[in-house]
Amino acid sequence: MGINSKPVVFAVISAAVILVGTVATVFIPLFIPSTQPVSPYVKPYTAVELEGRDIYIREGCNNCHTQTVRPLRTEVLRYGEYSKPEEFAYDRPFLWGSRRTGPDLNRIGGKYPDSWHYSHMQSPQRLFQKSNMPPYGWMAKNRLDTSNSFKKTSILGYGYTESDVKNQIDSCRSRVTAESYASKESRNQVTPPELQKDLTEMDAIIAYLQKLGRDVKNMEAAK
Repeated sequence: MGINSKPVVFAVISAAVILVGTVATVFIPLFIPSTQPVSPYVKPYTAVELEGRDIYIREGCNNCHTQTVRPLRTEVLRYGEYSKPEEFAYDRPFLWGSRRTGPDLNRIGGKYPDSWHYSHMQSPQRLFQKSNMPPYGWMAKNRLDTSNSFKKTSILGYGYTESDVKNQIDSCRSRVTAESYASKESRNQVTPPELQKDLTEMDAIIAYLQKLGRDVKNMEAAK
């Protein structure tokens, strides 16, 4: 009698073969560096950008905005260069998405100045009358919590020291609170006076948005 006449044995062997195949083709490659391409132009998020990304996830922005430009002519014409695998090397989790209630944001970095984002976050309808995006002006009233920023970057393996993280936070704070900041007027319009010298959640999410696609644009420009 062959194995085909023993359903229980056949089922056990089949399950074992499938399990081995799954481990070999799915899980093992996850730990092989060669399967995770990283371009020298793609840099990890700074501490503030990472905090902004966490806020982006917290508020469910990825439910309406995708972050993947498909290699289709119409997509590239509208959003820019199609998405590359290496640009997501530091995304945990990735935020590709599948619904576009709002436009794709994978190439939003640098498309608009910070002042545009402050106004848009405060009132999307001020810039796009028919926008169904809710206002997020209240983010400018929330001081950014950076107490766990170093821990987050460490867990994600970004390679920053505690001093690096502190310098990144101080640098961003100095930039957005400086008198010479190009978007100072727009920022002050949405930020309460008592927080204008500190970082807010709106500062962080704008820093994150300005990061999206910026490294790939530099990579393409260098070719």
